[in-house]
Amino acid sequence: MQPVIRFENVGKLYRLGTVGTGTLSHDLRRWWITSVMRREDPYLKIGETNDRSTKGSSDYVYALRDINLEVQEGDVLGIIGKNGAGKSTLLKLLSRVTAPTTGKIYTRGRIASLLEVGTGFHPELTGRENIYMNGCILGMKRHEIDKKLDEIVDFSGCERYIDTPVKRYSSGMMVRLGFAVAAHLDPEILVVDEVLAVGDAEFQKKAIGKMQDVSKGQGRTVLFVSHNMDSIRSLCSRGILLGNGIITFNGDITEAIDLYLDSSFHKSLITQNNLEKAIRWKNHKYSAEFLSFNLQKKDAIFASNENIVIHIKVLAHEDIHECRICNTIRAKGDIAVCNCTSEDTFSLYKGEIKTIEYTLINPGLVKGFYTISFSIGTGSIFTGEYNYDIVKDAISFYIDKPYYNENKYYVQWDSKVFGHILSKTSSKIIEQNTEQTIVNNG
Repeated sequence: MQPVIRFENVGKLYRLGTVGTGTLSHDLRRWWITSVMRREDPYLKIGETNDRSTKGSSDYVYALRDINLEVQEGDVLGIIGKNGAGKSTLLKLLSRVTAPTTGKIYTRGRIASLLEVGTGFHPELTGRENIYMNGCILGMKRHEIDKKLDEIVDFSGCERYIDTPVKRYSSGMMVRLGFAVAAHLDPEILVVDEVLAVGDAEFQKKAIGKMQDVSKGQGRTVLFVSHNMDSIRSLCSRGILLGNGIITFNGDITEAIDLYLDSSFHKSLITQNNLEKAIRWKNHKYSAEFLSFNLQKKDAIFASNENIVIHIKVLAHEDIHECRICNTIRAKGDIAVCNCTSEDTFSLYKGEIKTIEYTLINPGLVKGFYTISFSIGTGSIFTGEYNYDIVKDAISFYIDKPYYNENKYYVQWDSKVFGHILSKTSSKIIEQNTEQTIVNNG
Protein backbone atom coordinates (compact mmCIF):
# COMPACT_ATOMS: atom_id res chain seq x y z
CA MET A 1 0.00 0.00 0.00
CA GLN A 2 1.27 3.45 -0.91
CA PRO A 3 1.84 5.53 2.25
CA VAL A 4 0.13 8.91 2.59
CA ILE A 5 3.26 10.36 4.26
CA ARG A 6 6.87 9.42 3.56
CA PHE A 7 10.02 11.03 4.97
CA GLU A 8 13.26 10.13 3.17
CA ASN A 9 16.50 11.04 4.99
CA VAL A 10 14.99 14.31 6.16
CA GLY A 11 17.11 16.70 8.18
CA LYS A 12 16.68 20.27 9.40
CA LEU A 13 19.75 22.38 10.20
CA TYR A 14 19.62 25.63 12.17
CA ARG A 15 22.28 28.17 13.05
CA LEU A 16 22.28 29.27 16.67
CA GLY A 17 22.47 32.80 17.94
CA THR A 18 21.69 34.90 14.84
CA VAL A 19 19.17 35.26 12.06
CA GLY A 20 20.85 34.20 8.83
CA THR A 21 24.51 33.25 8.75
CA GLY A 22 25.90 36.43 10.24
CA THR A 23 28.14 37.77 7.42
CA LEU A 24 27.63 38.61 3.73
CA SER A 25 30.68 36.56 2.68
CA HIS A 26 29.27 33.58 4.56
CA ASP A 27 25.92 33.92 2.77
CA LEU A 28 27.53 34.36 -0.66
CA ARG A 29 29.79 31.35 -0.20
CA ARG A 30 26.87 29.17 0.85
CA TRP A 31 24.71 30.39 -2.05
CA TRP A 32 27.53 29.88 -4.57
CA ILE A 33 28.22 26.30 -3.46
CA THR A 34 24.60 25.16 -3.16
CA SER A 35 22.84 27.14 -5.93
CA VAL A 36 25.48 27.70 -8.62
CA MET A 37 27.84 24.74 -8.20
CA ARG A 38 24.99 22.42 -7.10
CA ARG A 39 27.05 20.87 -4.36
CA GLU A 40 26.11 19.80 -0.84
CA ASP A 41 25.86 22.55 1.75
CA PRO A 42 29.32 22.59 3.44
CA TYR A 43 27.77 23.47 6.79
CA LEU A 44 25.87 20.17 6.92
CA LYS A 45 29.14 18.48 7.83
CA ILE A 46 29.73 20.54 10.95
CA GLY A 47 26.17 20.43 12.32
CA GLU A 48 25.92 18.78 15.73
CA THR A 49 23.29 16.62 17.38
CA ASN A 50 20.47 18.59 18.97
CA ASP A 51 21.07 18.20 22.71
CA ARG A 52 19.78 21.35 24.38
CA SER A 53 21.28 20.44 27.78
CA THR A 54 24.93 20.51 26.63
CA LYS A 55 27.24 23.16 25.17
CA GLY A 56 28.61 22.31 21.72
CA SER A 57 31.56 23.46 19.65
CA SER A 58 29.56 24.36 16.51
CA ASP A 59 26.96 27.07 15.87
CA TYR A 60 25.06 24.66 13.62
CA VAL A 61 22.58 22.23 15.14
CA TYR A 62 20.41 19.53 13.58
CA ALA A 63 16.89 19.93 14.96
CA LEU A 64 16.12 16.75 12.97
CA ARG A 65 18.51 14.33 11.32
CA ASP A 66 18.14 11.20 9.15
CA ILE A 67 14.37 10.94 9.58
CA ASN A 68 12.94 8.00 7.64
CA LEU A 69 9.26 7.42 8.26
CA GLU A 70 6.19 6.06 6.51
CA VAL A 71 2.60 6.63 7.64
CA GLN A 72 -0.24 4.66 6.09
CA GLU A 73 -3.78 5.84 5.44
CA GLY A 74 -5.88 5.66 8.62
CA ASP A 75 -2.88 5.51 10.96
CA VAL A 76 -3.03 7.54 14.17
CA LEU A 77 0.61 8.26 14.93
CA GLY A 78 1.67 9.55 18.33
CA ILE A 79 4.90 11.57 18.39
CA ILE A 80 6.49 11.74 21.82
CA GLY A 81 9.75 12.89 23.33
CA LYS A 82 11.14 15.43 25.76
CA ASN A 83 11.08 19.19 25.09
CA GLY A 84 13.51 20.09 22.30
CA ALA A 85 13.53 16.59 20.81
CA GLY A 86 12.27 17.86 17.41
CA LYS A 87 8.55 17.02 17.55
CA SER A 88 7.23 20.44 16.53
CA THR A 89 9.93 20.81 13.86
CA LEU A 90 8.79 17.52 12.32
CA LEU A 91 5.20 18.74 12.09
CA LYS A 92 6.26 22.13 10.70
CA LEU A 93 8.18 20.39 7.93
CA LEU A 94 5.17 18.23 7.15
CA SER A 95 2.86 21.26 7.13
CA ARG A 96 5.29 23.21 4.89
CA VAL A 97 5.74 25.96 7.46
CA THR A 98 9.45 25.50 6.84
CA ALA A 99 11.46 23.45 4.34
CA PRO A 100 13.82 20.55 5.11
CA THR A 101 17.56 21.15 4.78
CA THR A 102 18.13 17.62 3.49
CA GLY A 103 15.90 14.85 2.20
CA LYS A 104 12.39 14.84 0.79
CA ILE A 105 8.85 14.62 2.16
CA TYR A 106 6.03 13.07 0.11
CA THR A 107 2.35 13.46 1.02
CA ARG A 108 -0.98 12.46 -0.53
CA GLY A 109 -4.05 14.49 0.33
CA ARG A 110 -4.99 17.72 2.03
CA ILE A 111 -3.24 18.54 5.32
CA ALA A 112 -4.94 20.45 8.15
CA SER A 113 -2.52 21.68 10.81
CA LEU A 114 -3.19 22.94 14.30
CA LEU A 115 0.31 23.75 15.51
CA GLU A 116 -0.13 26.72 17.84
CA VAL A 117 -2.94 28.43 19.73
CA GLY A 118 -4.79 30.84 17.45
CA THR A 119 -2.74 30.11 14.34
CA GLY A 120 -4.25 32.07 11.43
CA PHE A 121 -6.62 34.08 13.64
CA HIS A 122 -6.83 37.87 13.42
CA PRO A 123 -7.44 39.39 16.86
CA GLU A 124 -9.63 42.23 15.56
CA LEU A 125 -12.00 39.92 13.67
CA THR A 126 -14.91 38.14 15.32
CA GLY A 127 -15.03 34.41 15.87
CA ARG A 128 -17.41 34.00 12.93
CA GLU A 129 -15.15 36.03 10.59
CA ASN A 130 -12.11 34.07 11.74
CA ILE A 131 -13.87 30.79 10.97
CA TYR A 132 -14.29 31.90 7.35
CA MET A 133 -10.75 33.29 7.10
CA ASN A 134 -9.13 30.29 8.80
CA GLY A 135 -11.21 27.87 6.77
CA CYS A 136 -10.06 29.53 3.53
CA ILE A 137 -6.43 29.37 4.68
CA LEU A 138 -6.87 25.65 5.31
CA GLY A 139 -8.35 25.12 1.85
CA MET A 140 -12.12 25.15 2.39
CA LYS A 141 -14.49 26.81 -0.07
CA ARG A 142 -16.99 29.39 1.18
CA HIS A 143 -19.96 27.14 0.44
CA GLU A 144 -18.28 24.36 2.48
CA ILE A 145 -17.89 26.71 5.43
CA ASP A 146 -21.51 27.89 5.08
CA LYS A 147 -22.64 24.28 5.19
CA LYS A 148 -20.60 23.41 8.29
CA LEU A 149 -20.75 26.73 10.16
CA ASP A 150 -23.38 25.71 12.71
CA GLU A 151 -21.60 22.42 13.35
CA ILE A 152 -18.25 24.19 13.85
CA VAL A 153 -19.72 26.75 16.25
CA ASP A 154 -21.57 24.07 18.22
CA PHE A 155 -18.44 21.91 18.49
CA SER A 156 -16.35 24.85 19.71
CA GLY A 157 -18.80 25.70 22.49
CA CYS A 158 -18.27 29.43 21.86
CA GLU A 159 -21.68 30.28 20.38
CA ARG A 160 -22.36 33.16 22.79
CA TYR A 161 -19.10 34.91 21.81
CA ILE A 162 -19.04 34.01 18.12
CA ASP A 163 -19.62 37.65 17.05
CA THR A 164 -17.07 39.03 19.53
CA PRO A 165 -13.48 39.86 18.43
CA VAL A 166 -11.22 36.95 19.32
CA LYS A 167 -8.75 39.26 21.10
CA ARG A 168 -11.22 39.03 23.98
CA TYR A 169 -11.15 35.21 23.95
CA SER A 170 -9.22 33.19 26.48
CA SER A 171 -6.46 30.89 25.16
CA GLY A 172 -8.77 27.93 25.79
CA MET A 173 -11.54 29.46 23.68
CA MET A 174 -9.03 30.18 20.89
CA VAL A 175 -8.00 26.51 20.90
CA ARG A 176 -11.62 25.39 20.85
CA LEU A 177 -12.42 27.53 17.82
CA GLY A 178 -9.19 26.71 15.97
CA PHE A 179 -9.56 22.96 16.52
CA ALA A 180 -13.23 23.06 15.53
CA VAL A 181 -12.32 24.58 12.14
CA ALA A 182 -9.44 22.16 11.52
CA ALA A 183 -11.47 19.10 12.59
CA HIS A 184 -14.34 19.94 10.23
CA LEU A 185 -12.08 20.53 7.25
CA ASP A 186 -12.30 16.80 6.50
CA PRO A 187 -8.60 16.62 5.60
CA GLU A 188 -6.85 13.44 4.55
CA ILE A 189 -4.15 14.28 7.13
CA LEU A 190 -4.77 16.06 10.45
CA VAL A 191 -1.73 17.38 12.34
CA VAL A 192 -2.19 18.37 15.99
CA ASP A 193 0.62 19.72 18.19
CA GLU A 194 0.03 19.80 21.96
CA VAL A 195 -2.71 22.42 21.73
CA LEU A 196 -5.22 20.25 23.59
CA ALA A 197 -3.25 20.86 26.79
CA VAL A 198 -4.82 24.34 26.90
CA GLY A 199 -8.44 23.24 26.66
CA ASP A 200 -10.48 22.07 29.62
CA ALA A 201 -11.23 18.42 30.39
CA GLU A 202 -14.59 18.47 28.62
CA PHE A 203 -13.11 19.86 25.41
CA GLN A 204 -10.12 17.49 25.49
CA LYS A 205 -12.48 14.54 25.70
CA LYS A 206 -14.57 15.92 22.85
CA ALA A 207 -11.49 16.64 20.71
CA ILE A 208 -10.03 13.17 21.22
CA GLY A 209 -13.41 11.66 20.33
CA LYS A 210 -13.48 13.73 17.15
CA MET A 211 -9.98 12.61 16.17
CA GLN A 212 -10.99 8.99 16.78
CA ASP A 213 -14.01 9.49 14.51
CA VAL A 214 -11.82 11.11 11.85
CA SER A 215 -9.28 8.26 11.92
CA LYS A 216 -11.44 5.19 12.47
CA GLY A 217 -14.76 6.21 10.99
CA GLN A 218 -13.50 8.16 7.97
CA GLY A 219 -10.08 6.50 7.46
CA ARG A 220 -8.17 9.76 7.84
CA THR A 221 -4.58 9.97 9.05
CA VAL A 222 -3.77 11.79 12.30
CA LEU A 223 -0.38 12.88 13.66
CA PHE A 224 -0.64 13.82 17.32
CA VAL A 225 2.05 15.41 19.51
CA SER A 226 1.38 15.54 23.24
CA HIS A 227 3.00 15.14 26.64
CA ASN A 228 -0.24 13.69 27.99
CA MET A 229 0.43 9.96 27.84
CA ASP A 230 -3.17 9.05 28.65
CA SER A 231 -4.39 10.95 25.57
CA ILE A 232 -1.66 9.41 23.41
CA ARG A 233 -2.44 5.91 24.66
CA SER A 234 -6.20 6.20 24.14
CA LEU A 235 -5.97 7.75 20.67
CA CYS A 236 -2.90 6.35 18.91
CA SER A 237 -2.11 2.90 17.55
CA ARG A 238 1.50 3.61 16.56
CA GLY A 239 4.14 5.83 18.06
CA ILE A 240 7.57 7.24 17.38
CA LEU A 241 9.95 8.36 20.09
CA LEU A 242 12.22 11.28 19.25
CA GLY A 243 15.46 11.98 21.08
CA ASN A 244 17.84 14.82 20.17
CA GLY A 245 16.34 15.08 16.69
CA ILE A 246 16.59 11.35 15.87
CA ILE A 247 13.91 8.64 15.84
CA THR A 248 14.92 6.26 18.62
CA PHE A 249 11.83 4.01 18.40
CA ASN A 250 9.10 3.38 15.83
CA GLY A 251 6.40 0.85 16.62
CA ASP A 252 3.57 -0.02 19.00
CA ILE A 253 2.36 2.97 21.00
CA THR A 254 2.43 1.13 24.33
CA GLU A 255 6.08 0.20 23.86
CA ALA A 256 6.91 3.77 22.80
CA ILE A 257 5.25 5.22 25.91
CA ASP A 258 6.96 2.71 28.21
CA LEU A 259 10.36 3.53 26.70
CA TYR A 260 9.72 7.27 27.04
CA LEU A 261 8.55 7.04 30.64
CA ASP A 262 11.36 4.67 31.64
CA SER A 263 13.95 6.96 30.04
CA SER A 264 12.50 10.13 31.58
CA PHE A 265 12.06 8.46 34.96
CA HIS A 266 15.57 7.03 35.02
CA LYS A 267 17.25 10.31 34.03
CA SER A 268 15.41 12.22 36.73
CA LEU A 269 16.44 9.93 39.56
CA ILE A 270 18.62 11.08 42.40
CA THR A 271 22.08 9.53 42.27
CA GLN A 272 23.16 7.54 45.26
CA ASN A 273 24.68 9.41 48.19
CA ASN A 274 23.82 12.82 46.75
CA LEU A 275 21.45 14.30 49.29
CA GLU A 276 22.09 17.88 48.17
CA LYS A 277 19.71 17.35 45.22
CA ALA A 278 17.16 15.25 47.09
CA ILE A 279 13.83 16.56 48.36
CA ARG A 280 13.83 16.22 52.12
CA TRP A 281 11.92 17.38 55.17
CA LYS A 282 13.50 17.86 58.59
CA ASN A 283 11.60 18.76 61.71
CA HIS A 284 12.69 22.04 63.27
CA LYS A 285 14.41 20.20 66.10
CA TYR A 286 15.14 16.91 64.44
CA SER A 287 16.70 14.23 66.59
CA ALA A 288 18.36 12.26 63.77
CA GLU A 289 19.27 12.75 60.14
CA PHE A 290 20.32 10.63 57.18
CA LEU A 291 23.90 11.11 55.97
CA SER A 292 24.04 8.71 53.01
CA PHE A 293 22.32 5.85 51.16
CA ASN A 294 24.18 3.20 49.17
CA LEU A 295 22.95 0.06 47.47
CA GLN A 296 25.09 -2.95 48.25
CA LYS A 297 24.71 -4.00 44.61
CA LYS A 298 26.47 -1.26 42.66
CA ASP A 299 24.74 -1.74 39.28
CA ALA A 300 21.31 -1.29 40.95
CA ILE A 301 19.73 -4.00 38.76
CA PHE A 302 17.72 -6.72 40.51
CA ALA A 303 15.44 -9.65 39.83
CA SER A 304 11.94 -9.34 41.21
CA ASN A 305 12.54 -11.93 43.95
CA GLU A 306 16.04 -10.70 44.82
CA ASN A 307 16.62 -9.02 48.17
CA ILE A 308 17.52 -5.33 47.92
CA VAL A 309 20.15 -4.34 50.48
CA ILE A 310 20.80 -0.68 51.29
CA HIS A 311 23.46 0.70 53.63
CA ILE A 312 22.10 3.76 55.43
CA LYS A 313 24.29 6.08 57.48
CA VAL A 314 22.51 7.96 60.28
CA LEU A 315 23.66 10.74 62.64
CA ALA A 316 21.95 11.20 66.04
CA HIS A 317 21.47 14.68 67.51
CA GLU A 318 20.10 13.36 70.78
CA ASP A 319 19.42 10.04 72.45
CA ILE A 320 16.63 8.06 70.75
CA HIS A 321 15.24 4.69 71.76
CA GLU A 322 13.10 2.31 69.70
CA CYS A 323 14.00 4.06 66.47
CA ARG A 324 12.69 2.72 63.16
CA ILE A 325 13.35 3.26 59.45
CA CYS A 326 10.41 3.34 57.06
CA ASN A 327 10.31 3.44 53.26
CA THR A 328 7.99 4.11 50.34
CA ILE A 329 8.68 2.57 46.93
CA ARG A 330 7.53 4.59 43.91
CA ALA A 331 7.21 3.55 40.27
CA LYS A 332 7.33 5.81 37.21
CA GLY A 333 4.78 8.58 37.30
CA ASP A 334 5.53 9.06 41.01
CA ILE A 335 3.08 6.25 41.82
CA ALA A 336 3.47 4.94 45.38
CA VAL A 337 3.61 1.16 45.09
CA CYS A 338 3.92 0.30 48.77
CA ASN A 339 4.93 1.45 52.25
CA CYS A 340 7.03 -0.59 54.67
CA THR A 341 8.13 -0.14 58.27
CA SER A 342 11.07 -2.05 59.73
CA GLU A 343 10.05 -4.49 62.44
CA ASP A 344 13.41 -4.18 64.19
CA THR A 345 14.13 -1.15 66.34
CA PHE A 346 17.48 0.27 67.46
CA SER A 347 18.83 2.96 69.75
CA LEU A 348 20.82 6.05 68.82
CA TYR A 349 22.89 8.24 71.11
CA LYS A 350 23.79 11.89 70.74
CA GLY A 351 26.72 12.47 68.38
CA GLU A 352 26.77 8.84 67.24
CA ILE A 353 26.95 7.82 63.58
CA LYS A 354 25.57 4.38 62.72
CA THR A 355 25.53 2.47 59.46
CA ILE A 356 22.42 0.33 59.15
CA GLU A 357 21.93 -2.50 56.68
CA TYR A 358 18.34 -2.21 55.52
CA THR A 359 16.95 -5.11 53.47
CA LEU A 360 13.81 -5.36 51.35
CA ILE A 361 13.14 -9.10 51.37
CA ASN A 362 11.88 -10.65 48.13
CA PRO A 363 9.96 -7.53 47.03
CA GLY A 364 8.07 -9.09 44.08
CA LEU A 365 8.08 -6.01 41.85
CA VAL A 366 7.43 -6.17 38.12
CA LYS A 367 9.94 -4.98 35.51
CA GLY A 368 10.74 -1.26 35.56
CA PHE A 369 12.46 1.61 37.36
CA TYR A 370 11.71 2.45 40.99
CA THR A 371 12.79 4.87 43.70
CA ILE A 372 12.77 4.47 47.48
CA SER A 373 11.98 7.28 49.90
CA PHE A 374 13.06 6.91 53.53
CA SER A 375 12.04 8.30 56.89
CA ILE A 376 13.53 7.80 60.34
CA GLY A 377 11.70 8.17 63.64
CA THR A 378 10.01 6.38 66.49
CA GLY A 379 6.68 5.89 64.76
CA SER A 380 5.54 3.99 61.66
CA ILE A 381 5.37 5.36 58.12
CA PHE A 382 1.80 6.45 58.84
CA THR A 383 2.61 8.55 61.93
CA GLY A 384 4.56 11.43 60.43
CA GLU A 385 4.65 13.42 63.68
CA TYR A 386 7.36 11.03 64.93
CA ASN A 387 9.54 11.29 61.82
CA TYR A 388 12.78 13.24 62.28
CA ASP A 389 14.11 13.16 58.70
CA ILE A 390 12.43 12.24 55.41
CA VAL A 391 14.26 11.94 52.08
CA LYS A 392 12.24 11.52 48.87
CA ASP A 393 13.70 9.32 46.12
CA ALA A 394 16.94 8.68 47.97
CA ILE A 395 17.79 5.49 46.06
CA SER A 396 16.90 4.30 42.56
CA PHE A 397 17.00 0.78 41.15
CA TYR A 398 15.77 -1.29 38.22
CA ILE A 399 13.93 -4.63 38.12
CA ASP A 400 14.85 -6.45 34.90
CA LYS A 401 13.73 -10.02 35.66
CA PRO A 402 10.13 -10.23 36.83
CA TYR A 403 9.31 -13.21 39.00
CA TYR A 404 5.74 -14.34 39.54
CA ASN A 405 4.83 -16.29 42.63
CA GLU A 406 1.30 -17.54 43.03
CA ASN A 407 1.45 -16.65 46.72
CA LYS A 408 2.14 -13.01 45.88
CA TYR A 409 -0.66 -10.53 45.48
CA TYR A 410 -0.53 -8.09 42.54
CA VAL A 411 -2.64 -4.97 42.18
CA GLN A 412 -3.92 -3.38 38.97
CA TRP A 413 -3.02 0.24 38.14
CA ASP A 414 -3.99 1.88 34.84
CA SER A 415 -3.87 -1.41 32.93
CA LYS A 416 -0.35 -2.05 34.22
CA VAL A 417 0.53 -4.53 36.95
CA PHE A 418 2.68 -3.26 39.77
CA GLY A 419 3.86 -5.60 42.50
CA HIS A 420 2.51 -5.01 45.97
CA ILE A 421 5.05 -5.94 48.63
CA LEU A 422 3.73 -8.28 51.29
CA SER A 423 7.15 -9.49 52.42
CA LYS A 424 9.07 -8.08 55.38
CA THR A 425 11.98 -5.74 55.76
CA SER A 426 14.90 -6.21 58.09
CA SER A 427 17.55 -3.92 59.47
CA LYS A 428 20.71 -4.39 61.49
CA ILE A 429 23.56 -2.19 62.65
CA ILE A 430 26.79 -3.11 60.86
CA GLU A 431 29.00 -0.17 61.89
CA GLN A 432 28.94 2.56 64.47
CA ASN A 433 31.16 5.43 65.49
CA THR A 434 30.71 6.36 69.16
CA GLU A 435 33.06 9.34 69.07
CA GLN A 436 31.30 12.58 69.84
CA THR A 437 30.76 14.88 66.87
CA ILE A 438 29.81 18.54 66.74
CA VAL A 439 26.02 18.56 66.57
CA ASN A 440 23.79 21.35 65.31
CA ASN A 441 20.22 20.95 66.44
CA GLY A 442 18.99 23.60 63.99
